[in-house]
Amino acid sequence: MSEKSSTNPGAAGRASAADRPTALRNVVLVGHSGSGKTTLVEALALASGAVNRAGRVEDGGCLSDYDEIEHRQQRSVQLSLVPVDWGGIKINLLDTPGYADFVGELRAGLRAADAALFVVSAADGVAGATRMVWDECAAVGMPRALVVTHLEAARADFDEMTRRCAATLGGEDPDAVLPLYLPLYGTPGADGHAPIHGLIGLLSQRVFDYSSGERTERAPTDDELPLIAAARNRLIEGIIAESEDESLMDRYLGGEEIDVKTLIGDLETAVARGSFHPVLAAAPAADGARQGLGTVELLELITGGFPTPAEREAPAVTGTDGAPREALSCDPEGPLAAEVVKTSSDPYVGRLSLVRVFSGTLRPDETVHVSGHGLTDRGHEDHDVDERVGALSAPFGKQQRPLSRAIAGDLACVAKLTRAETGDTLSGKDAPLLMEPWTMPDPLLPVAIEAHSKADEDKLSQGLARLVAEDPTMRLEHNQDTRQVVLWCLGEAHADVALERLRSRYGVQVDTVTHRVPLRETFGAPAAGRGRHVKQSGGHGQFAICEIEVEPLPGGSGIEFVDKVVGGAVPRQFIPSVEKGVRAQAARGLAAGHPLVDIRVTLLDGKAHSVDSSDAAFQMAGALALREAAAETRIDLLEPVADVRVLVPDDFVGPVMSDLSGRRGRVVGTEQSGAGRTLVHAEVPEIEIGRYAVDLRSLSHGTGRFSRGYLRHEPMPPQLATKMREQPENGG
Repeated sequence: MSEKSSTNPGAAGRASAADRPTALRNVVLVGHSGSGKTTLVEALALASGAVNRAGRVEDGGCLSDYDEIEHRQQRSVQLSLVPVDWGGIKINLLDTPGYADFVGELRAGLRAADAALFVVSAADGVAGATRMVWDECAAVGMPRALVVTHLEAARADFDEMTRRCAATLGGEDPDAVLPLYLPLYGTPGADGHAPIHGLIGLLSQRVFDYSSGERTERAPTDDELPLIAAARNRLIEGIIAESEDESLMDRYLGGEEIDVKTLIGDLETAVARGSFHPVLAAAPAADGARQGLGTVELLELITGGFPTPAEREAPAVTGTDGAPREALSCDPEGPLAAEVVKTSSDPYVGRLSLVRVFSGTLRPDETVHVSGHGLTDRGHEDHDVDERVGALSAPFGKQQRPLSRAIAGDLACVAKLTRAETGDTLSGKDAPLLMEPWTMPDPLLPVAIEAHSKADEDKLSQGLARLVAEDPTMRLEHNQDTRQVVLWCLGEAHADVALERLRSRYGVQVDTVTHRVPLRETFGAPAAGRGRHVKQSGGHGQFAICEIEVEPLPGGSGIEFVDKVVGGAVPRQFIPSVEKGVRAQAARGLAAGHPLVDIRVTLLDGKAHSVDSSDAAFQMAGALALREAAAETRIDLLEPVADVRVLVPDDFVGPVMSDLSGRRGRVVGTEQSGAGRTLVHAEVPEIEIGRYAVDLRSLSHGTGRFSRGYLRHEPMPPQLATKMREQPENGG
């Protein structure tokens, strides 16, 4: 931030443990898939001395893409922590996946961080999903900066990319998004593209040259100074506009040269409070070089401009009984309050919990209280237990480097917390606390699975329990209507990773099958039926006769049973038996095996035998009567209809409404939801939105969101009902 020539004065090749919150910075990297986040993390680790020139940690382990699934898919699928040291400051870099299916990992990273670094590719621009995350950070006042990568790409233009970032992300104040440095271009090559080999500091008016592989500083030439004049003036005006010293603007407009140290101080303050967002350029180091373009400038921005954990407000806490508690402060001597932001399994040490400590100090082998909100709808049980903390460590690639403690503001991995899951709170056992949960996206893509073999079936339940314990964005459902095991995921890639983890980590092979929605049946018109169950085979026989009338009821009425027997034709003790038989048959279904609903069954008459009549006989007669009535009329198939709400940018409202109509949906209405976004409200058959999570993402270029909830069952179109009956595997 100070634009000085720098090597890392405190780096010894390993991240040091911070001894105070002011010596910590927690930074989450945000950006779309392929923007270069992981490459940037590696470049920062190399520049800080945490890895050697080959891009590997000192003892040979690989820093990034160490997970087998990530290596195979060539993309990040999980939140990873890389701690580095710069000038005596420990920087916890939180690398997040850029693919929308893993937004749960991104939200965990946002929870654990105090500032966000948005990585934007000059080759691709600002993705719509990146804008959405930017707005989320703005809503909570999280400090943000931008890094432009892939400047080596053909037609990449840093100036144009900066203008686009300001226009897209700056909102009503584009002057709050401005570059701190301008690229210094070399001689154009045969393709006409000029390589960037250095940066010009706009405040210091110094050149930082990376062409040798090491950052060197020099004075600008007479030809270079005019290149930065306009951008420098605009940056100074932007900084002064954010300054708490109201006299600075008058002094500047009066022609006074404002001291660079004053400007840097005001800039750091504005960045830390989230009102100014600097733009920097970065590129990985060339072969054999240690410092990549812009890496030193970025490390100085993080340590000088981003806030310490003590400057950020901690999440609200209550007691486990829900009673409010005093707000947390980032004090190592305060009461312990930490949160599990990620849960994973290591083949050698077992379950690992990545924990952010908000207050107090976490130490190995101490007993803590584990409390959780219990996302029971997602297969996560509530927690209110004491557990002993295992070893503490700092992750670095595949390695786990031992820690003696983790103070307030720091992050650490905790081994062998067998009950704690992502989102749970760790606190003192004598004063248990519960943190306000962060918002998790709803999994809306159903994936029905079956065990591949009997051996897999025996391990399936335990494997699924461990899988959902790691990932709160996944919901496990055992559907009683369709008798299916369903994993609700955020998208196809999310589902693929989940199934691969089941196989590789937990040794459970599963097959995916067609997901079925719970259908229902009902009578299309009134009908009558007679149930006769008479058997005589020597000795005690069976005798029961009943006559019923069935009429359809409005949706949601369930099953009504009415007794209109007169004269004791059916003895009073057997009338409940008839009702029991009718309801049992309704539950089994009639035409296609789906539960029968929304009918009134009236018992009109019947006959009994003084010896051979029984409860079982009249149950059978009631079931037979209902089946006979069904044979005399039309049975309608009912499908579930969902209440669907789709939030999209205004540009996509037309395509979304057209798509919903093509899914037999009825658009109920629309309403504005913030600047440039519209909420579309529709009623859509659930059978038509099984893959809507995937389709909406494609339709809206990743900018749309939707929610769904059961509304009612209603008759399915006859042609489709006939098709469903011919394919019972698609029904309930």
